[in-house]
Amino acid sequence: MLQPDFTVTAAATKFIRRMVRFSEHPAGGFRLTVTPGGCSGYSAEFTVEQAPRAGDSEVQVDDIKLYLPAESRLMLEGVTVDFAETPTSSGLTFLNPRAGNCGCSSSADASPPAEASVSVSAIVRRHAPAAGH
Repeated sequence: MLQPDFTVTAAATKFIRRMVRFSEHPAGGFRLTVTPGGCSGYSAEFTVEQAPRAGDSEVQVDDIKLYLPAESRLMLEGVTVDFAETPTSSGLTFLNPRAGNCGCSSSADASPPAEASVSVSAIVRRHAPAAGH
């Protein structure tokens, strides 16, 4: 099992632990797929899986198993994964201190590092087919 080369905050760990514990696979892991996209550089989806898929790396964060496709693991290098909750949304956020400015603004001032988020509503629940189907 790999050790992460990214940081997962206590808030994100708590969120991920709850997602796994209350899923249909409480002994499984949290599969996080991160892809390039958006102004901040990240688009992400997550599911709770019984086991890693072919090609996934299993990364241990505290007592949690994270299943990461190779591309996602590479994209997360040096990134901080956090959980944020506001009155209108909640979900994981990704802070990349190496990301450049977005270019969406005409401001010449330096902006903070790029940040992306994935909403709790992005959860995809997959059900196994019933026996005999």
